[in-house]
Amino acid sequence: MSDTMAGLLQAGLLLVALAVVYRPLGDYMARVFTVSSVEKHTKAERGLYRLFRVNPGSEQHWKTYASAVIGFSFVSVVFLYLLQRLQAILPWSLGKEPVSPAVAFNTAVSFVTNTNWQSYSPEATMGHFVQMAGLTVQNFLSAAVGLSVAIAVVRGFVRSKTDRLGNFWVDLTRGTIRILLPIAFVAAIALIALGVVQSLKSGVDVLNPDGSTSKIALAPAASQEAIKELGTNGGGIFNANSAHPFENPNAWTNLIEIFLILVIPVSLTRTFGKLVGNTRQGYVLLSVMAGLFTAMLAVTWLSEANASGPASLAAGANLEGKEQRFGIGLSSLFANATTGTSTGAVNGAHDSYSGLGGGGALLNMLLGEISPGGVGTGLYGILVMAVIAMFLAGLMVGRTPEYLGKKLGKREVTCAAVSMLAMPTVVLLGSGVALMLADTPAAMTNSGAHGLSEVLYAYASAGNNNGSAFGGLTVTNDWFQSSLSVAMLLGRFIPILAVLCLAGSLASQRKVPETAGTLPTTGPLFGTMLAGTIVLVAALTFIPALALGPIAEALA
Repeated sequence: MSDTMAGLLQAGLLLVALAVVYRPLGDYMARVFTVSSVEKHTKAERGLYRLFRVNPGSEQHWKTYASAVIGFSFVSVVFLYLLQRLQAILPWSLGKEPVSPAVAFNTAVSFVTNTNWQSYSPEATMGHFVQMAGLTVQNFLSAAVGLSVAIAVVRGFVRSKTDRLGNFWVDLTRGTIRILLPIAFVAAIALIALGVVQSLKSGVDVLNPDGSTSKIALAPAASQEAIKELGTNGGGIFNANSAHPFENPNAWTNLIEIFLILVIPVSLTRTFGKLVGNTRQGYVLLSVMAGLFTAMLAVTWLSEANASGPASLAAGANLEGKEQRFGIGLSSLFANATTGTSTGAVNGAHDSYSGLGGGGALLNMLLGEISPGGVGTGLYGILVMAVIAMFLAGLMVGRTPEYLGKKLGKREVTCAAVSMLAMPTVVLLGSGVALMLADTPAAMTNSGAHGLSEVLYAYASAGNNNGSAFGGLTVTNDWFQSSLSVAMLLGRFIPILAVLCLAGSLASQRKVPETAGTLPTTGPLFGTMLAGTIVLVAALTFIPALALGPIAEALA
């Protein structure tokens, strides 16, 4: 009972904290990206524009905006790859050797795509310089890219008769300097005060009971922890991630980290409402996100608290793979937050969750990570589903579908469909091919339903740019390193290209006035229809695979 009460108390504190910052942060982000303030640049921003020869007053066609996103991401992959390969000659390398080519490529793709999938042990592989100048920097920039794309999509609904969506370089700079950096700085200070490690030492020597000595690794953890959660990245500076006491030592740091994971995706619904001129539009999206989040939290929490099996029954719950300082409630809350967004940080072993509990985490990703989703990605992901929902409603009533005053024709629905179908295609094809390969059984710790779940979870995590994993699958061979890298790239950039195309098409239209036949999108009817569309799409796409994996395991 005490564990349940502790979990409910922390969930309540989290809800209060999010409610307190929802309006001010959402309004602030709307002001940051408001077109009318495009000429108001800070001194630091003007310096960056001059350095990189950017004209902040110019705006871009959606194709130019998309080219900037792809080009910037490509350069980021190359830069991060080279940092890892040159690690031995860099400062603060701590004597670490260059990262192998396969791991370096996989890691570069992972951090640039906001996935933060880690197929290596961080404290044994990465020196402090690569961690700080490479991985932590990408935690900021990959999150800012997602935020920029989301704002560009919102502009598509707001603007009329134009082929311009803003300036990617301005959006990227503002998102990083005005939003991510200040919040991450304050969060890092709070985490240090509460016991998270921040050190440039390689480690400390300790005396073991048998007289031998061991080295406990140290790292600048707090600064990376703050942006890893705030940017919905998830890559840990220690191998155990947020289950490591140096990254997440107590219940208060656990609460702050969950708060950081959720705060921007949740507040972006307020930003959306402000930018489109109707805050009720944002509240509807928020209610759908909250409903899905609550439902999946209940599934995971109840499953872990009432797991079957001799060990679980003897312990009173499924405590395998969970830290005692968090227990069932706080572990379930963290797992739901991290898979409901594109974070990937973990404070326990998802592979040790029950069949239904692990399946809940997996389904969170397969819903498209829109409850509430990652920084930017959650907002544009649920807007894509809103377009699909309105298209289906238009088919049912026999009229041209509209959303926020824009008609949804062939081009708009095609763009939305491509964005929606990219992830399932990547996940199902990747998992299917992997399961057919002769080498895959050797990489699986478990056979049967749980083994299938491990493979499905890996490609769901990569295709959704999440980064968490079922630890029973060894992914260090060439096939998994390369195929998961491809899944991350396709899962990130196909939806981005599709939603920017959608935004460009919407921006070119003239606003359609509301009539008596216009379906209201600010009430419970639309919210229910949107939630139903999300669940229906996931059910039709993934139920066969889930039935062979986590559902079969839960029923067994």
